[in-house]
Amino acid sequence: MGEAGRAATGSARREATEGIIVSEAPERTQAITLVPASSDGGTDAVRVHAPARLHFGFLDLNGSLGRRFGSIGLAVDAPGIRLVARRSRRATASGPEAERVRSYLLAAAAHLDVPDAAAIELEAAIPPHAGFGSGTQLALAVAAALARLHSRPFAPADFADVLDRGNRSGVGLAAFTHGGLIVDGGRDDSGAPPPVIARLPYPEAWRIVLILDDGMTGVHGPRETAAFRDLPVFPDAQAAEICRITLMQVLPAVATAESQGFGAGITRIQRLIGDHFAPHQGGRFASPAVAEALRTIAEQGVAGYGQSSWGPTGFALMPTEREARALVAGLARPGRLRFVVASGRNTGATVTVDPARPS
Repeated sequence: MGEAGRAATGSARREATEGIIVSEAPERTQAITLVPASSDGGTDAVRVHAPARLHFGFLDLNGSLGRRFGSIGLAVDAPGIRLVARRSRRATASGPEAERVRSYLLAAAAHLDVPDAAAIELEAAIPPHAGFGSGTQLALAVAAALARLHSRPFAPADFADVLDRGNRSGVGLAAFTHGGLIVDGGRDDSGAPPPVIARLPYPEAWRIVLILDDGMTGVHGPRETAAFRDLPVFPDAQAAEICRITLMQVLPAVATAESQGFGAGITRIQRLIGDHFAPHQGGRFASPAVAEALRTIAEQGVAGYGQSSWGPTGFALMPTEREARALVAGLARPGRLRFVVASGRNTGATVTVDPARPS
């Protein structure tokens, strides 16, 4: 992929550790202390920044080996959740999705066994039902903030279980705790969260062009439940092909910063999964406008492109910032689509004391 890609190989392996919630994969029952407790047993105000995630596809929708789903995905630095939590006399929420934030605050207080008297201000949100895993990230961010206000240990996997988040994919939970490119091993009959079986730092030079259609939302809620119920059996041979591509093409390409192989592997997975879900989302891609942009991207020779989860957000995988910006310049025109150039995020969410109100 050129000098920029080769230079990224080493830098992609170096991860910042400051402010990360966890730096080693915890056991499911291990409590996570977000930041050191203050001397008075809590703090007055904290800030949380949590990344969005892209879901590139399922590994095995067939499930004949005893595990079903399995996912590959990526934490990205934009869009993201930014919120401030302060001690208050009662439970309040402000900003976008205030009602949803308050419901997560009440659930978190019950889970942590602490008072729900906090004021949560959501300064920046992830678009809901757009393929970014916004619900999981928002719920975990609110709970992490409340835990830090009260200096309580917090195990994200346990709270995700309480809310039934990540009931098919473990990518969102791992994006919150660790970031990076993530592969989970699917769910078995035990009901435990899918185990993370691979996690690699995403090359720092690489970029992701996000294609957002703000005029629609992806399949979610009862429609999503019905889709998984009504889908035909996924062919064993195609599940085997996806697993082979993931293990022998996608993961080695990330480890060696080889963008063409990575992109081609993701695109092939997208075609297999997208065609399987097409009856429930109106085609391989949910948004006709995004689909048209992706056709143009393919015609320009971009190796990696597709749709995150149920969409409608599309993406193009680019080896450098310059090439990503050039692609956007050629695609941008008046209309319903919006383009964002993002990077992979190789750390999880951060929880810090608000400098405006030190503890």
